[in-house]
Parts: sequence; C-alpha cells; structure tokens
Amino acid sequence: MTLYNDGTQGKLNLGCGADFVKVNQKAPSGMESIVGDRCVSIDGDADRVVYFYADEGNKFYLLDGDRIATLIASYLKDLLAESGLQFRLGIVQTAYANGNSTDYIKNKLKLDVACASTGVKNLHHLAKNYDIGVYFEANGHGTIIFSPECLSQIPQDSQLKNLVDLINQTVGDAISDMLLVETILRVKGWSAGDWYKSYEDLPNRQLKVKVANREVIQTADAERQCVSPPGLQDKINEVVLKFPKGRSFVRPSGTEDVVRVYAESDTQDNADQLAYEVGLLVHQNAGGVGEPTPKPQ
Repeated sequence: MTLYNDGTQGKLNLGCGADFVKVNQKAPSGMESIVGDRCVSIDGDADRVVYFYADEGNKFYLLDGDRIATLIASYLKDLLAESGLQFRLGIVQTAYANGNSTDYIKNKLKLDVACASTGVKNLHHLAKNYDIGVYFEANGHGTIIFSPECLSQIPQDSQLKNLVDLINQTVGDAISDMLLVETILRVKGWSAGDWYKSYEDLPNRQLKVKVANREVIQTADAERQCVSPPGLQDKINEVVLKFPKGRSFVRPSGTEDVVRVYAESDTQDNADQLAYEVGLLVHQNAGGVGEPTPKPQ
C-alpha cells in the first residue's frame, strides 16, 4: 500500500479527499499514474470513502457510495442465504443515487430499497426499519446497522459474525468501510474493474441556480418532488419526458441561496441538456438571480 496526501504536508483536503474525487471525477493531486491500481480516497476527517481506478487507456472510473452499498448488500445477501437466517435486508439511498444503481438493487439483487432526504441522519432513520440496513450517500458517507434481534441470532463462529465485528455501526468510519470493501473483494476474488461491471451508471449532471431566496423551493417525497412554487414540478415533468431514461429533481441548498439541480439520462449530452432546461425552469419560476446557466455546447 502506498499513501498519498496523508496530511503531513500542505492543507487538509486540498486537491484530494473523497469529495474531491467524487466531484471532479479524477484522481487526487500526486496520483497521476494509477493505471492498474485499486485506489481509495478518504476525506480529512475520515468519514467518507470512495474508490477509483484507471484502465489501460487511462480512463477514470469512480466507485462511489452507491456502488459500495450494492457491493456490501450483495455479499450480506449471500451470507444470509448460506446461514439460513431469515432477516429483512434493505438499502437506503438518497435521490442523488444513480437510477441504474436503484434498478440493479431492485431487479438484480432483488432487495428492498428506500429513498431518504439528503443527510445521513435521514438515511439512518429509514435503515432502522430493516433487520440489516445498508445506507450510503453517493459521496461515500454511510454504514450498516443491525437490529438487536438480528445480532442475537447470528452464530458466533460464522462469517457473518466476523463481518459484524468489522463494521462500525456508528456512521462516519471510512477506515472500517474501506476494510469491509477490501474483505469482500478478497472473498469474491474481484478487481475494481470486476466490481464496476456490476452495473453501468447513467450519465448525469449537477448544477446550481442562484436565486433571491432558496426558501421559495419546497420539496416532498424525499426531495424528489418540488411542491413550491406551484406548477414548477409539472413543468419539470414535461421536460423530463423528452429524454430517454430521464430523471431530474431540484432542492434548495442548506447553506446558500442557490437551488441544486440533478439530472440523468441515457447519454451525457442528454443529461447536460436536461440539467440545463430544468435549471432554466428554476431560474424563470423561482426568482433566479443574474444570468441563467449557459446552454451546454
């Protein structure tokens, strides 16, 4: 194992960390040559973790919180089947989870999936509805929790018990999450590339729209539906219908007067265009400030 950006020099999180990798879709500073390596990035306070690698053509691949959750859940499902234990296993995501990850959970893993509002406290609350609840935000912040009844019935000499001992059920332990991922990949005999092939992400785009007052935007259904201003959601729905596999939602920032737009579709060009059109609707209907987001080229 080779360590980079370990905090002994420079500023913490500057040009590195899980969020840097997730947002910029590239390796941290100092890690220009990563072809053939399985890489992991943890943020400065070690509560978020994402994986990444580059293929022989130096194309960058991100394995984010959605993929960490599906990897863990699929392995837990296998262990439950082997043990004969009948526990309810489920995954909790946010609206930012890629649509294909949700389809993979429902249709391939055949597991229950719930959607919570942004913020790990909201995911944790829903995860408690399961005997075993797996929850990760796309940014790599999350964990797995077990009900007391579940813990009391797991055999002490089982692989499942070993896994429970490795997991820190207190959310925000990126080191524990990393060790869990490494354990599962080792057991499966998977490379990062094998893991990535589980499903293919839909292209997506995020952007921000400046508004006079972010409180104008009110949402429901785990932030997937905009209920104020009236009529905006209907207009968003009309735009989404134009794009294959289209999905988009808007939500107010928690810290600044901006509205965050998420969009995904079958191609990157379509995702970019969908995000632009929804952003334009927000600017026109929710008190946009300044010029609208430029149209994608």
